[in-house]
Amino acid sequence: MLWFFTILIVLFLILPVMIIIPMSFSASRYLEFPPPGFSTQWYQAFFGNPQWVNALKISVELAVLTTVLSLVLGILAAEGLSKSEFRGKDTIIEIFMMPMLVPGIIVGIAIYRFEAEISLASTFSGLLIAHTLMAVPFVIRTVLSNLIGLNPNYELASRSLGAGRLTTFFRVTVPIIKPAIFSGAMFAFATSFDEIIVTQFLCGIRITTLPKRIWDGLNQQLDPTITAIAAIVIVIISLVMVLSNSKTLFGREPRSVPQEETDLDDT
Repeated sequence: MLWFFTILIVLFLILPVMIIIPMSFSASRYLEFPPPGFSTQWYQAFFGNPQWVNALKISVELAVLTTVLSLVLGILAAEGLSKSEFRGKDTIIEIFMMPMLVPGIIVGIAIYRFEAEISLASTFSGLLIAHTLMAVPFVIRTVLSNLIGLNPNYELASRSLGAGRLTTFFRVTVPIIKPAIFSGAMFAFATSFDEIIVTQFLCGIRITTLPKRIWDGLNQQLDPTITAIAAIVIVIISLVMVLSNSKTLFGREPRSVPQEETDLDDT
């Protein structure tokens, strides 16, 4: 019976969202479910509208750059935290996680005031900084948990064979934690791609992301084109989540080595 309740819970979670997909193929000029007929007119309307396409382009570019910056900053922070022991380390980790815990509207107000003072509000660079701030905690969380559980003998073996710190990190550590890096990257991409609360404060006339354009469209009129856009976003985010949970793309999770195995510190 457990599997039955599991299926019910899954359906409860995904059905309200998945209803958008058949609605996006509706032939009706209004939001109706079930659709009275099949049509791709709303997808044609989306891709035929330069404003929608430009918003999608900006969102993808922003998400990709946010992912790259989040990986660089997150991996460096996780590596430093995993290799260091000092008073207040747990507090520092909690501070890194604050963007995940603080309500988005508070983060948005704070970032807007800061960027307005340095003339970065309503710019692509300002959005990139804000999205990176929101995404870095996901990278730190996934990578740090793997680095803490990583057996130090792997790195010790590399160092004992003459490899430097950088060589050991890129040739030994990174391949082992690739699943965590990839998961962090996917979460960073998804965080940026569908971010709306903080983006509301920072978007300008020239810089508008897809979620912001959807929000504006909902406030102006219930255009069924929005269902096609929502379906595209759902598919993209779903693919990102599926990829983030795949352990076969970059190898296996790091294996914990029993204490009884040879300790390389004694060699």
